[in-house]
Amino acid sequence: MVFDGFSKAGISFLKDLEQNNNKVWFEQNRYIWEKHIRKVNENFVEDMGETLQILDANINFNPKVGKSLFKIYRDVRFSKNKLPMKDKIGIIFYGGNHHRMQSSSFYMHYTKDSYFISTGIRNFKPPLLKHYREYLKDETKRMQLQNILNTLVKKGYKLPTKKYKNIPKVLSEYKDDQYIDLSLYGAMYAYIEYSIDDDFYSINILDKAFKIYQDMYDLYNWVYEMTQNQ
Repeated sequence: MVFDGFSKAGISFLKDLEQNNNKVWFEQNRYIWEKHIRKVNENFVEDMGETLQILDANINFNPKVGKSLFKIYRDVRFSKNKLPMKDKIGIIFYGGNHHRMQSSSFYMHYTKDSYFISTGIRNFKPPLLKHYREYLKDETKRMQLQNILNTLVKKGYKLPTKKYKNIPKVLSEYKDDQYIDLSLYGAMYAYIEYSIDDDFYSINILDKAFKIYQDMYDLYNWVYEMTQNQ
């Protein structure tokens, strides 16, 4: 085990980046990012990925950018935010053979102020949204999902805001069903967020995150089965 906590120098880098979000400054300070963010994140991916095999023996994890790590450069072609660097550092572990962002996942990101831990899929692209709604035609699946979400909320976890106001036509015959509001989501995940704390800077963050992922495993599994039945 090589990970022993995220880096205070990495958080300081993100604070400085907020005031210097340009490529020249980043290249001058890339060595800080390499040592105190990328390398630390690689170590976290290795240790957390091995631990997550307890929950999913085939979990996908790879400490490379484009795999479990995200690029720091923002693709400004598809973003309203035109600053070249992201201020959010993301890490993902996912199940199955689909694209990582359309797969059930254990996810984490952090900024200079907070860290966010979640499970599920944070945005359905149109093909997956269509499939999700078809999947909800199964009453047993609807009931299972609603029970999972109710349990997570009782434990203090949060859910995304419903994206849609009207029941989709494909599910109109179920409009009076007690679980049909599930069709109003544009994503399916649960999450919790913390201010940067002592746990974040220590090895304790591994246990803390894993316990959250354990709590959310039923949701991970429901979403996983839904995606694999496309």
